[in-house]
Amino acid sequence: MDQITAQELIDQMNSGVSIQIVDVREVWEYEEENIGAVNIPFYDMPQRLDEVKALAEKTLVLHCKTGARSGKAQRYLCSQGIRNCLSLVGGIEQLKGYMEIK
Repeated sequence: MDQITAQELIDQMNSGVSIQIVDVREVWEYEEENIGAVNIPFYDMPQRLDEVKALAEKTLVLHCKTGARSGKAQRYLCSQGIRNCLSLVGGIEQLKGYMEIK
């Protein structure tokens, strides 16, 4: 399984499952609205791979605006040996139906 739905993410967050949400959007997108995730833009991942690996002690849930970049990020991280990462289907846009976005 390499994806997670918004409902599954909300369920995991509410159940206390140990996850780390990573926002792979650009900094300016994160500054406009975010859910409090760690911001590591997709194009910065190769330079910040050690940081991502440290976060991967927990299952990583990657999100972007619609799911396209987070899907690419998930595939990239898997190619780098980080297997416990999931891409949020529909991105932050899908989450808006489940939670308040700041």
